[in-house]
Amino acid sequence: MLRWIIFIVVFLVIDFYAFQAFKTVVKNNWLQMVYWLITLLVIFNFIFNYYGFDRSNGFSHVHAYAFGFFIALLVPKMIVLGFMFAEDVFRVPQAIYRYFTEGNAAQGNYFASRRAFISKMALGIAAIPLASIIYGIYKGKYNYKVLKYTLNFEDLPDAFDGYKLTQISDIHSGSFDNLDKVKYAVDLINEQKSDVILFTGDIVNNKAEELVPYKEVFNKLKAKDGLYSVLGNHDYGDYVKWESDEAKHQNLEDLKNLQKEIGFNLLLNESKFLEKNGERIALVGVENWGAGGFKKAGDLKKAARNVHENDFKILMSHDPSHWEREIINDDYHYHLTLSGHTHGMQFGIEIPGWFKWSPVKWRYKYWAGIYKEMGQYINVNRGFGYLAFPGRVGIWPEITVIELKKGKPLA
Repeated sequence: MLRWIIFIVVFLVIDFYAFQAFKTVVKNNWLQMVYWLITLLVIFNFIFNYYGFDRSNGFSHVHAYAFGFFIALLVPKMIVLGFMFAEDVFRVPQAIYRYFTEGNAAQGNYFASRRAFISKMALGIAAIPLASIIYGIYKGKYNYKVLKYTLNFEDLPDAFDGYKLTQISDIHSGSFDNLDKVKYAVDLINEQKSDVILFTGDIVNNKAEELVPYKEVFNKLKAKDGLYSVLGNHDYGDYVKWESDEAKHQNLEDLKNLQKEIGFNLLLNESKFLEKNGERIALVGVENWGAGGFKKAGDLKKAARNVHENDFKILMSHDPSHWEREIINDDYHYHLTLSGHTHGMQFGIEIPGWFKWSPVKWRYKYWAGIYKEMGQYINVNRGFGYLAFPGRVGIWPEITVIELKKGKPLA
């Protein structure tokens, strides 16, 4: 109860400043009432859905939208708060000084006009994230982008020169609310006509049953050399309160069977070889291994036990912290690692090829796109779906297409 009281008090302080700016610019009493009506509806909806909330009981679409609309309201008001509070820091001392040196009449118009200017500027800037978040909730989460890369390797087998793979990650099928958009994305994947499709974990949020409505969509995925997958941290059902250990185990078995029905060859700390014209490359799949308290079921040595040191290797590992902590320094030299997990935090600013930023960079060194260390590459996919926040802002859902070329790597 105490945390909710603190939450309400903090939000009232934020809203005090936000409303000061709003009423300075908007004089209409009815619009001011609408302001408070929307605010109260969003806040009470959030409290209603999250008071006593236990993540282990599941996270529904209702929870997601309650959270999404709360964020849509909070972020712009925080921006307004920053402007108005900063203005008060300068305004109040000046007001006191002018009162004692010039009198009350001399200062009134000056400070009133400046407050109006700051209010307009604050509201104008706050409107940008407001519009972006609303767009992200209704459109951005299905704004699929195909990102294409060409990577050169001197030791790539000749038969695989020009070989194309498509990577998808973090489907989180339990979050979807638009079947047609998912069908569109699957068609987009097939349009790439890659030789192989690789999925790097988190096909559900928690339970295998989330995937059932989308099984007939994802089983339309096609690639000449097949579909391969690994498990992510959400696939094990660790975040749910199960009635028994047997139920949890059965959920994982159901998930494995559903992936098989879709057409995925699930690699559980094991490897397969992709062969072409008498040559081969090794495809190694580890179970989830994540730093910072995440599940560490991945066993790199076990997964690669049938792989020769000199084989060309593609590794699938859900969490990019695995690459940083274990894979880069492994004696086997994994040419290309494919990961996901971060979602790019589903929020950021990105100009492809020029600039990318997201708060998730403070948690993960490798969080989106291609990175190269010690002659090895990793691609961190931004994710196909979404989780918790029902949208994406600036960091769009991703379908990665990587072409392997024989040749000297670019600097």
